[in-house]
Amino acid sequence: MSSSPSHLRTAVRLGLPGLILLLAGCDTVVMKPSGDIAAQQAQLIVTSTLLMLLIIVPVIALTLFFAWRYRQSNTEAAYTPDWDHSTRLELVIWGAPLLIIIALGALTWISTHKLDPYRPLERLDAQRPIPAGVQPLEVQVVALDWKWLFLYPEQGIATVNELAAPVDRPIRFRITASTVMNSFYVPALAGQVYAMPGMETKLHAVINKAGVYDGFSANYSGDGFSHMRFKFHGLSHADFERWVAGNKAQGEALGRANYLKLEQPSEREPVRRYASVDRGLWDAIVNRCVDGSKMCMSQMMAIDAAGGLGKGSIDGVGRKAWRQSQRSYVTALCTPDNPRGLAAAGTDSTQP
Repeated sequence: MSSSPSHLRTAVRLGLPGLILLLAGCDTVVMKPSGDIAAQQAQLIVTSTLLMLLIIVPVIALTLFFAWRYRQSNTEAAYTPDWDHSTRLELVIWGAPLLIIIALGALTWISTHKLDPYRPLERLDAQRPIPAGVQPLEVQVVALDWKWLFLYPEQGIATVNELAAPVDRPIRFRITASTVMNSFYVPALAGQVYAMPGMETKLHAVINKAGVYDGFSANYSGDGFSHMRFKFHGLSHADFERWVAGNKAQGEALGRANYLKLEQPSEREPVRRYASVDRGLWDAIVNRCVDGSKMCMSQMMAIDAAGGLGKGSIDGVGRKAWRQSQRSYVTALCTPDNPRGLAAAGTDSTQP
């Protein structure tokens, strides 16, 4: 049995309020952020959408119009079965989309460079440039399983699952991961940036409004992924200084041994605070040699750049070899106090 028009109208009347209620529960932070970079990204979405609607809306409207105008029951419509071409129509049909594509291409090219996450900021917001002499706050971000570690080298502190920054001060994030690829994302601040083990990515951003914002992982990374969340606090400069002082007063020291324990997979980790951080911990995390049992990636790359373990880098390592197999292994690297690595290598008289 087919539905009557009255039944259809009733279904529409009942359905629209339900859809409106569902949309009312959506979080619009992406389109109404509190950071200048995220605000520019939101404006890019709006501008791109409007440009595309310049084509989409007329096409939909004309489709409906043609269906109504040339319906079978309309005997007044012109019937021209032999028509096959119109230069004017071709120019409109192809010219308008081409202009939109050119505009979108130019917008994309400009925005790709202007909003490059590696590019240092040039302004606090649309009305204010960065004041002379203001240095960005550096935050080193480590994606662990399944929690976030934040190191503040300037302040000498670290936190787990809690991030804070002063309002209207540029932030320079240096981002890496401990095991698998992840994604650092604070929607109110800026777009997501991937965190990858053995690599360092960057993000420059600024928060323009004090408040508490959600941050999370935007890339699936295992069982605890859904709980890999943290709070980002946008604070006044005075409140940020108090936050730093509180971390120094309450926290413990973060050394390599503590980090190796923290690195173990865990879920729903509470906020932790560290009053001090071992020097060189960040570099060891990026180069995957925190435990000290293996060579750092940077040292490996330095050896490779010098020619590997062949003749090109013979002066760059301490080396032992066996006559029977002619195989050798690295036992030490050059240092200013040990330019040939011989002392650490334990060179013996059996070396060929």
